[in-house]
Amino acid sequence: MISLSEAQLVAWIAPLLWPFLRVLALFSVAPVFSMRAIPMRVKIGLAFFVALCAQAVLAEQPRIDFTGPAALGAIVQQLTVGLAIGFAVRLVFAAVELAGEVVGLQMGLNFASFFDPTSNAQTSAVGQFFGHMATLLFIVINGHLLVLMAVVKSFERFPADGSFLQALATMQVTQLGAAVFSSALWIALPMVALLLFVNLAMGIISRVAPQMNIFAVGFPVTLSVGLLGIAATLPMLEQPLLALLQRALDLFG
Repeated sequence: MISLSEAQLVAWIAPLLWPFLRVLALFSVAPVFSMRAIPMRVKIGLAFFVALCAQAVLAEQPRIDFTGPAALGAIVQQLTVGLAIGFAVRLVFAAVELAGEVVGLQMGLNFASFFDPTSNAQTSAVGQFFGHMATLLFIVINGHLLVLMAVVKSFERFPADGSFLQALATMQVTQLGAAVFSSALWIALPMVALLLFVNLAMGIISRVAPQMNIFAVGFPVTLSVGLLGIAATLPMLEQPLLALLQRALDLFG
């Protein structure tokens, strides 16, 4: 009869269990991976597949007894790191969506709002459009592969030793808070400057020709110039998105 000791089970299961929990936590909050259209069974199977494929490059992890108190700390640590990586990637998309909100406010399109089921909040049409463009760019530039590589690399900086409090102190995800607003303003800056120039021109025209109904003319002009400006500046969205994504993932790798 074949008998297996607890040490042997820990040596076989632990190298696969900790990456599986971390990747599964990432899939629950990260954009694209956390879409409701993806069934939960597919997410679990994909997380197991990623954890299995990562065994060849993962460093030797500390062995933790499953029945000891350190196992609970290790589980919490894997979930914390995985959720933090997904939240950092979500902040990148939040910066792009915030830029769309600013542009929509300048164009006068913020009244056209929709309910976003992913964030359970009202978003404007321009902000949602920028979010969809960011999602497409994220897939085109292989951002999903960068995120999976960041999860694997995170085991070098945050090994599965159960010290989740130390991992929280080392991550410094709060640094991305200021980056969200600054990056959003930089993305929206060309459109804000263009629409500001249009508004100044409309103001001058209203002073030169008071008989003109500036409210009837200004909105179509602002809307048309805004749409043309979005079409002209949209190809430049790749560089700030990639730079902000790399900055977010550098916190974990």
